Amino acid sequence: MTTIDDRLELTLRDGTPVIVRPLIEEDRALVAEAYRRLSPEARYQRFWTRTGEMLGKKMLDRLLDQDRTNHMTWALLDPARRFPGVGGASWWRNPENPAEAEISVMVLDDDQRRGIGTLLFAVMWITAFRAGVEQMVAYTLVENHRAAKWIRDCGGAGEWDGYKLVFRWDLNNLDALPETPAATDLASWLAVLSPRLL
Repeated sequence: MTTIDDRLELTLRDGTPVIVRPLIEEDRALVAEAYRRLSPEARYQRFWTRTGEMLGKKMLDRLLDQDRTNHMTWALLDPARRFPGVGGASWWRNPENPAEAEISVMVLDDDQRRGIGTLLFAVMWITAFRAGVEQMVAYTLVENHRAAKWIRDCGGAGEWDGYKLVFRWDLNNLDALPETPAATDLASWLAVLSPRLL
């Protein structure tokens, strides 16, 4: 059962106060509306198919059904906004390789390049590591150059599998992070959040 006991009150690098917390069942409408607010291109890059503005019940159930061991989804909220949802991130443990989990991050179009994805990734890193995950994996389409660059800048070691780009991180090896602004932000958030989430 997920509660909001893990609620974090943080400040983005631009000075915006935000709340980062796990999704709960009562967030169902919030998640559906955040999905509707994504551009068609953003939805395609995330779900790899041309979908409409409605997020299906099956995906909503999947995002909201958390157990801290095999799946977590967190949201970043700006309480000063009329619609507070800004971004979210999830990880799912690989049932065939329990040491590995897949991560996904989504930030509303107008809020990208503010460090929100990197903050959410740090939360995913820590919560997955806390659950015993040793390696994180992310997938992106080859044409999604912005996401691929951000993932590389955050230290993801990538390869093309003939269809998509596959990136991996060793959660036990922070020394592998490159000297990029995104990786520096990631390392900083990991240092700040680890005592609060572990």
